[in-house]
Amino acid sequence: NIPGCPIAYWLSDEAVTTFKANAQLGEVVALKSGMSTTNNERFLRNWYEVPQSNFRPEEERAGFGPKWFPYIKGGSFRKWYGNLDFVVNWKDDGAELKNFVENNPRDPKTKHWSRRIFNSEYFFQEMLAWSRISTGPLSVRRYGTGMIFSDASNGGFGDAASLNNATCLLNSKPARTLLEAISPTLNYYSGDIEKIPFKLGTSDAIDGVIPNLEGLSRSDWDAYETSWDFTTLPLLSPDHRAGTLEATYARLRAQWQSMTDEMQRLEEENNHIFIDAYGLQDELTPEVPIEEITLTCNPAYRYGVKGSEADRETRLRADTLAEFLSYAVGCMFGRYSLDEPGLILANQGETLEDYLKRVPEPSFLPDDDNVIPILDGDWFADDITERFRKFLRVTFGDEHFAENLRFIEEALGKDIRKYFTRDFYGDHVKRYKKRPIYWMFSSPKGSFNALIYMHRYRPDTVSVVLNDYLREYIRKLEAHREQQERVQADPAASASAQTKAAREIEATAKILAELEAYERDVLYPLATQRVEIDLDDGVKANYPKFGAALKPIKGLSD
Repeated sequence: NIPGCPIAYWLSDEAVTTFKANAQLGEVVALKSGMSTTNNERFLRNWYEVPQSNFRPEEERAGFGPKWFPYIKGGSFRKWYGNLDFVVNWKDDGAELKNFVENNPRDPKTKHWSRRIFNSEYFFQEMLAWSRISTGPLSVRRYGTGMIFSDASNGGFGDAASLNNATCLLNSKPARTLLEAISPTLNYYSGDIEKIPFKLGTSDAIDGVIPNLEGLSRSDWDAYETSWDFTTLPLLSPDHRAGTLEATYARLRAQWQSMTDEMQRLEEENNHIFIDAYGLQDELTPEVPIEEITLTCNPAYRYGVKGSEADRETRLRADTLAEFLSYAVGCMFGRYSLDEPGLILANQGETLEDYLKRVPEPSFLPDDDNVIPILDGDWFADDITERFRKFLRVTFGDEHFAENLRFIEEALGKDIRKYFTRDFYGDHVKRYKKRPIYWMFSSPKGSFNALIYMHRYRPDTVSVVLNDYLREYIRKLEAHREQQERVQADPAASASAQTKAAREIEATAKILAELEAYERDVLYPLATQRVEIDLDDGVKANYPKFGAALKPIKGLSD
C-alpha cells in the first residue's frame, strides 16, 4: 500500500490507510529538482557581496536584477520562510552559465545545458522549497515569485492554495511520520516527497494559519542585516523605544517571546489540522518543542537547549547588542542611515556625495574617506570607539548615555574599545559567513587596524590608509616616545614615573618597529599599485589581492 513498498512495519493501520485513501502529493503539486551550476565559485555569490545595482536595481522586476538573481540553495533547519543568502549569475537568461555548462571539460557528457539546469521553465514562479540534504527533520519554506532554485533545494509548484496546503502539510507531524516510512534517510528527494499522501479538504483550516506562520517567519528573517529585505534594526524601531537602551531591549525581548509563543501556537494548530485529517489522534500529539520554533529571535532554536535558559538569555542579549554595534558601523560607512530605511550606499565606489543625495540632512553623518581606525587608545578623534559613542548619543540621547553604555558593556562582557579591537571583526566575519563586507587593514601583530567598506573602495583607498592613518599614527607614537624619554631623563621625576616611562619607551619602540616594517614591506608597495576590484567577482576573489595588508580570514577559500 505504500509507494515503493518499503519495509515500514512500525506504521499503524491508520497511517497505512492514509496512503490507500488519498492522492499523492505529487499529483497536486509539481515537485522538481533545480539546477546545478557545475561551478558555484564562478556563478554564485552571497547577495551582499555584489553591487546592488546588479541585483536590486531601482526598477525591480520579477527575479530582480540584470546580472544577479535570488537563488535558493538549501540551508539550515528553518520552516516557513528564510535561508535566502545567495544570488546566481543569470544575466541574459543565463547565457554565460549555460555556455559554461555545455563546455565544461570536467563534465564532457553534458551536451546541452538542460541536462544540468533542470526544470528552468519553473524558474521565477511562486513556490515552496526545502533543503534536499539535512541533519534534521524536513523543513519547508514558502516563497513568492522571483526565485531560481538549485538541486540542493528542490521546489514545489502549483496554484497558491495548493502550495499553501502542501507547505503546511510538509511542516506537520503527520508528514514527518509518513515520510519516515517512504525515506528513512535525511536525504529528502523530490521523488520521495511526492509520495506523501495529500488529504483534500483542509484548505479552509489552512487559510487561517499559513499567512501568520509565513508572516512571522518573514518578519524574523528580515530583522537582521543579512536579509536583503532588511530595513532597520528592531532595537531602533519606534514600537520598542523606551527611555533607556535596557528598557528598549526588555520591550523587544517581550515582543520576541510573544512571536515565539504565537508561532508555537500556530504550529500546534497546524499539527492538529493534519492529525485530525489523517486520523492519527491515537499516535501523534500536536505539541512542538520550543527548539523547533525556527525563529532566530527564539534562543532555544538559535543556540539549542543543552545549556540553561539563563545562559541562552545572556547570549541573546550579548548578540543583540553586538548587532546594534554592527548596525552602527554600517551607519558610519553609509551602508545604512538612521533617516532612511534599507541600503543607502551599496554600489561600487560610492562616496559621501552619493549618500547626501539620498539623505540630504542626516542625523548621523557617515565617514567621508571610508577609513575608520580601530586602535587601543584615543589616538584619532574619529576612531571607531568615538564614532560609536556619538552614534549612541544620537540614537538614545545624552541624558542616559552613561547608563546605556554601561548596559552594552555589561552585555558584551568588556568595554567598547576592547570589543572593537578584539572581537568585532571576528563577529563580522562570522555574521557574513566568511565573506565580510568590511575589510580590516591590520599590521602583523594587530597594533594598527583600520576598517574600510568594500563597496566604497577606490584605487586610492590604500593610500588614504597609509598616509592619513598609518603614518599619522607612527608620528603620534614617535611624539609619545619622545615625551616618555623626557620623563625618564627628568631628574625631578619620581623613580616610579621613570620606571613607567622606560616601559612605555620599550613597548612603543616594538610597536614602531612593527608598523615601520608593515609600511615599508606591505602597505606602501600596495598603495603604489592602486589595486582595482570588481564587486561582481566577490570577496573570495578580491580580498586576497591585498595580501598581508588585510587581516587573514581562516576559511576564506572554503
